[in-house]
Amino acid sequence: QVQLVESGGGLVQTGGSLRLSCAASGRSFSSYNMGWFRQAPGKEREFVGTIRWDGGSTYYAASVKDRFTISRDNAKKTVNLQMNSLKPEDTAVYSCAAGRDYLRGGNPAAYDYWGQGTQVTVSS
Repeated sequence: QVQLVESGGGLVQTGGSLRLSCAASGRSFSSYNMGWFRQAPGKEREFVGTIRWDGGSTYYAASVKDRFTISRDNAKKTVNLQMNSLKPEDTAVYSCAAGRDYLRGGNPAAYDYWGQGTQVTVSS
């Protein structure tokens, strides 16, 4: 069992940066791949990026590649999402998730546990 809690959301201007954190509880955090997803009002949940259980590999959605970076600290049981050059279209609720299938990491169905989400609003 893994519980996930996101933090760090807020309001930022276009071009600004935010760093989201996801704190996990549970003994097996280091064995899970961690993903970030977002959902804007009236839209479907969208994959943002994922990091392998050992931190040795990541991949991102094309819409955020080169602007967002995922990192993790297994000793602290945290995963972070650094978001730079933010755009109004990045406005959404961002959620972290834990799962076992890294290669299917772009699919929400690959994740077993989800956080409640944190709101990110980018003003134009």
